[in-house]
Amino acid sequence: MASAADSSKPKTSPKHIKFLFGGLAGMGATVFVQPLDLVKNRMQLSGQGSKAREYKTSGHAVISILKNEGVSGIYTGLSAGLLRQATYTTTRLGIYTVLFESTTGSDGTPPSFLLKALIGMAAGASGAFVGTPAEVALIRMTADGRLPPEQRRGYSNVFNALVRISREEGITTLWRGCIPTMARAVVVNAAQLASYSQSKQALLDSGYFRDDILCHFSASMISGLVTTAASMPVDIVKTRIQNMRTIDGKPEYKNGLEVLVKVIRNEGFFSLWKGFTPYYARLGPHTVLTFIFLEQMNKLYKRYFLDS
Repeated sequence: MASAADSSKPKTSPKHIKFLFGGLAGMGATVFVQPLDLVKNRMQLSGQGSKAREYKTSGHAVISILKNEGVSGIYTGLSAGLLRQATYTTTRLGIYTVLFESTTGSDGTPPSFLLKALIGMAAGASGAFVGTPAEVALIRMTADGRLPPEQRRGYSNVFNALVRISREEGITTLWRGCIPTMARAVVVNAAQLASYSQSKQALLDSGYFRDDILCHFSASMISGLVTTAASMPVDIVKTRIQNMRTIDGKPEYKNGLEVLVKVIRNEGFFSLWKGFTPYYARLGPHTVLTFIFLEQMNKLYKRYFLDS
């Protein structure tokens, strides 16, 4: 009976291919959205410690960056963004895909919404731990241009950043903000991966969509909106901790709770959602592109290697 049930399951790609496709999909999406990630990080750091903001809107931020740093400045930190996807996304999407398939019934029945959320959280936390060093480098590289020249760290690329951080601040600094990074990943992946699967399933069940790019796009946009609203407060904590400096031997923030308290007290409660537009403008397209690339690579692999 077990062998009959196993044979009824459709053929799937090997686990190492799932991990590879997950990373490649995330990296491909990053090439398109890196400027939006830069703007999002600058907006979250804008006006730190007061209600005065350096950038009035995301459009103002883009214009300021282009004016002061040139066209190439808008792609600052791309190498770190690619390494983050190669580590974080490869791990989280690979683990999520494997767990999702292992909990799918022999008749093709998908796991429940709650189980999808738990799978997403486990995958996200694992990926975040692996990807934290690249995340630290990315935050610092994208934040550098807003500082006076004498205060800039001046990392030339992600590997230069990782080596210098290890040498100048200790190797454990590469995992600074690991806890809020993992907490953010739990929120993001519970919202993003579960809501994507649920949205895609609901769209297909409606009878108005087929399993094609339009369905993937629509499900991804819904997933990105849910994720943005849920994860922004945790994301601003992560960004500020990873960018903070140590002054006279004391860090700017002791922990994530202190970041939240200071932001609310000095900048207002809704500053926790500061930069909502660039955050979604980055997360929405990145979610869309990641899942589209992933779906298309899976289809091509199935066509040429599983069905042949």
